[in-house]
Amino acid sequence: MKPRVLLEQERFDCLRLARSEQIGPANYRRLIHRFGSAGEALARLPELAKRGGRTRPLVAAPVNEIETELADAAKLGARYVFVNEPAYPPALAAIEDAPPCLILLGDESRLALPCVGIVGARNASGNGQKLARDLAQGLAAAGWCVVSGLARGIDGAAHQGALVAGPGKAGTIAVVAGGVDNIYPQENAALRERMLETGLVVSEMPPGFKPRDIHFPRRNRIISGLAKGVVVVEAALRSGSLITARMAAEQGREVMAVPGSPLDPRCRGTNRLIREGAALIEDAEQILEVLSGLRHHSIEVEQPLSEIDQPIEFAVDSDVDKTRRDVLGRLGPSPIAVDELLRQCQSSPPVIGQVLLELDLAGRLERHPGNRVSLLAAP
Repeated sequence: MKPRVLLEQERFDCLRLARSEQIGPANYRRLIHRFGSAGEALARLPELAKRGGRTRPLVAAPVNEIETELADAAKLGARYVFVNEPAYPPALAAIEDAPPCLILLGDESRLALPCVGIVGARNASGNGQKLARDLAQGLAAAGWCVVSGLARGIDGAAHQGALVAGPGKAGTIAVVAGGVDNIYPQENAALRERMLETGLVVSEMPPGFKPRDIHFPRRNRIISGLAKGVVVVEAALRSGSLITARMAAEQGREVMAVPGSPLDPRCRGTNRLIREGAALIEDAEQILEVLSGLRHHSIEVEQPLSEIDQPIEFAVDSDVDKTRRDVLGRLGPSPIAVDELLRQCQSSPPVIGQVLLELDLAGRLERHPGNRVSLLAAP
C-alpha cells in the first residue's frame, strides 16, 4: 500500500490504532496492509483477539484519550506524521519496526535532509565532547543533518556543534525517549530551546510522557533509522551507544567509530567496533568519505510485504479454523520458525499470517529474532 496524505479522520484512527493494546510497530503495519485502513482494523480488533483465544475483550484506545493527546500536541505546536504518509522519512519507514507515528516539534524540513547519527558516552571526556562538536559542525556545514539523542555528554556536544555551523546549514535533529515536551536532562533545556528555532525534536511517544530505561533502546532505533550512517564517539563495552551501532548495522547503515586509548573504559566499545569492521574516523572529512555516494541514495519508502503478511483472498472461515487448530497444535514455549510452521501445516502463507496475528492480538504469541514464534498462556 503506497503512502498517501491521510484525511483528518484517518489520522485520528491511525493514532488510535497505534496507541491500542497489543499494537506494536509490526502489528500496526500488518493490520493496515490486511484491512486497508486503520478504521477497519480498529473495528476488527475485538473479533481477531477473541479468535486468537483472548479471554477478556481487547478494547481499542479510548477516543477521549486520543482527543486529549492531540489537544496537548496542538498546544505545543507539534505535528504528527504517520508511517503510511509521504511526509514520513523514507529511510526510517524502510526499517522493520518503524514507529507508526512521529511527533515533530520544530523545523520539519530537517527530515528531508541526508542525516548522520552521532552518539556516545554520557560521561564523555572533554576531548571526546570537543571532537563530537567538531565532527557535527563539519557535517552540518557540508549539508548533513546531525541526529542524536539530546543526552548529556557526546549527544549534547553533537547538537551544539551542528548549531554552531550557523543559519542556513543542515542543523540537527534530537530524538527523545519521552514526549517532545519532556526536557531530559534538565541541563540541556537551553540547548533544546535553541534547537527549536532551527532544528527539530522528534518522538514516538505522546506529549507529557516520561520515559523509563526500557524506552531508550526504542529511541535509538529511530536515531539510526533516520541516518545513512552512525558515528560513535566514546562508548563503554556495555552502553546504549553500542546498541545504536548494532541497530544501524542491522538496518544496513554505515557504522563508524572514533578510536581511543585502551586504558580508558569509555573507549573500549568504540575500539571493539573498529576491530569488528566499523570505519575508523578521526575528522568530519573521513565521515564524508565513507558516506560519499550516499547523500542522494534513496531508500524505498515501502518495504515489500512478505507473503505471510499479504491480505487473505477467497479464504473461508473453515480454512482459517483448521489452520488455527494446526498452528496451536505445533506451537509451544520453545520458538519455532514460521517457515517450519508453514511446511508442517500445509496452509497458505496469508492464512497462517492471520492466525499468528490473531494469537498476537490475544497476547498469546511471542515473536523472536529469526522470524520465530512461541506460544504464551492466554491472558
